[in-house]
Amino acid sequence: MHKKIGGMNKSTGFRGWFYFRMGWSTYFAFILAAINTLTVTYFLAIDNYPVLNTIFPSFEFYILIITSIGTPLLIFIGYIHYKKTKAYSSEIDVLIESNPFLRRNTVNTDINLRFNLKLIDLILRLSKNTISEEELKGIEKIQKEVIDLVKNRSLVNNLDIDYINKKIREKSDYIL
Repeated sequence: MHKKIGGMNKSTGFRGWFYFRMGWSTYFAFILAAINTLTVTYFLAIDNYPVLNTIFPSFEFYILIITSIGTPLLIFIGYIHYKKTKAYSSEIDVLIESNPFLRRNTVNTDINLRFNLKLIDLILRLSKNTISEEELKGIEKIQKEVIDLVKNRSLVNNLDIDYINKKIREKSDYIL
């Protein structure tokens, strides 16, 4: 079954397949793998060795200890994966290279930013005598902020995320 949405064909079957894979890999397989790992390691390894059996006297105690150590450890490993290694940025590179919508969105955003900077420049030159000094300074402040950001940022430095974090935490200066 195909539906036409926004000029694009939408296949219900493939969308269902995608949702199934996401549900399976994110939730179902994860839970089953965790239960399987805990069960196998306890009953095949710990239960058969008296030294380990004294450390983990019951299956419930084993689960408690392993989850209390394993959960923070896996959170730390996930953090390292996303923040400190090149693995995640490589994954994003592949995603952008293989997804035409992300590529188009990235290019359109850059074009839009450049176009808006030119429009601000043109508006400032045309309206020097028609707007108040305060309005002019406000526009020039925004223009300078955006130009500084565009000149100095790259896809490998943190200026974009620093800018977002700063704007999230401060009161908006947007006035209608």
